Amino acid sequence: MKDISWFNDMEARIPTGEVRTRFAPSPTGYMHVGNLRTALYTYLIARHGKGKFILRIEDTDQGRLVEGAVDVIYKTMAECHLEHDEGPDVGGPVAPYVQTERRPLYKEYAELLMERGHAYRCFCEKTESEEDSGDFNRGDDPCRSMSREESDRLAAEGRPYVIRQRIPHEGTTTFHDEIYGDITVENQSLDDQVLLKRDGLPTYNFANVIDDHLMGITHVVRGSEYLSSAPKYNLLYEGFGWPIPKYVHCSPVMRDQHNKMSKRHGDPSYEDLIAQGFLTDAVINYVTLLGWSPRGEQEIFSLDELKEIFDISGISKSPAIFDIEKLRYFNAEYIRAMSPEAFAKVAEPFIREAVKNPAIDPAAVAALLQQRTEVLTEIPEKVDFFDALPEYDAELFVHKKSKSDRESSRAMLEKVIPAFEALPDWNDEGIMDVMVKLAEAEGVKNAKVMWPVRIAAAGKAVTPGGAVEICRILGKDECLRRLRVGLEKLG
Repeated sequence: MKDISWFNDMEARIPTGEVRTRFAPSPTGYMHVGNLRTALYTYLIARHGKGKFILRIEDTDQGRLVEGAVDVIYKTMAECHLEHDEGPDVGGPVAPYVQTERRPLYKEYAELLMERGHAYRCFCEKTESEEDSGDFNRGDDPCRSMSREESDRLAAEGRPYVIRQRIPHEGTTTFHDEIYGDITVENQSLDDQVLLKRDGLPTYNFANVIDDHLMGITHVVRGSEYLSSAPKYNLLYEGFGWPIPKYVHCSPVMRDQHNKMSKRHGDPSYEDLIAQGFLTDAVINYVTLLGWSPRGEQEIFSLDELKEIFDISGISKSPAIFDIEKLRYFNAEYIRAMSPEAFAKVAEPFIREAVKNPAIDPAAVAALLQQRTEVLTEIPEKVDFFDALPEYDAELFVHKKSKSDRESSRAMLEKVIPAFEALPDWNDEGIMDVMVKLAEAEGVKNAKVMWPVRIAAAGKAVTPGGAVEICRILGKDECLRRLRVGLEKLG
């Protein structure tokens, strides 16, 4: 074990006097919604408190690592505007920020804990799964009562061992959570969890406590499934004589009343939601409200607004149910609030999925869609007719509300086509003027002219935009070609 001056030097490095939070994901492949919510709450607590937000990669569970997963974490955090002040890529005063790179530290602290009587070596033959599950009856463990001299001798002989936490047999442990209040447990209900495995790597629970302390973390945000581990964390902090951070345990995100969200059951990750046509900012807003309530009625918040108003007291003990329809509502609100230029930019790839013709301006098409779109993936099927006139039945020209039938539609197209041919400027005003004047001359309502024009131009009964916009975007030649096709259909 290092001498005490080394431990004192480590203590001297710890930043103090500010709020410090950390997001500490395991690189296991994707960012599920619960993980994203933890990242958001951690970030918002730091920003609201004018403190530091830290990214730490927890990769000690080597069996679950997925290649490229760290890149997914960086990409997701960047897309979600969760800028970290310290982390593996930007460094910081308490580097390194990857747990496997901190490996030598954990052994030193495990040995310090043994020195203080709060941990012991266990030489019992146990499988890895038994160690990890904590399925261990300390009352039957001869190693717990082994003398330090005997333990040192066996270790010196090269006998493999794990280091376990020595939980008191008697009494209770009480810890405080910012959401759940004070919770007291009987010490006899706690197992002597493994702190350091045979391979020298720490368990998740031990590495967490060491790293949170050495990084000066003031608020620990995690899922409520870790409430049962909190007493053991408390006993570790007390064993070292360290201050205990504020615990913020968040209730789970559920698919329904009975089932937690799970990738295994097809529930979407953050990446899935983006692929399904949701906007990042809408996802952030909605996920923040899964288990947290602002004061007042407002629901739509920018990230900057959330930084100002986010308060731990608004976090609920009740599980939050992920409602994809509510997210669609949020997404539609965000789409409508975008500038036309910003919407055109995000919509263009989806427009181009269906509209390959370079003569069609995607920004012009986007203008028709902005008030009519809930998720971006709806766009291709709404606008495919711009690329090619679909096959359609002449019965589409029959429309009760506009009092159109096949005969009246044929009559209107016969008159619109030459008027359009003579139109010098192909723009909304000119196109509209032709149809309004024709309706006046025929003594009919505008809709009786516009319905057959739109059907002939689009080949669909439901379209974003009306006859005027569709004709203008198609261009004069293509519009006239389609109107003639419609006239032929009507015989």
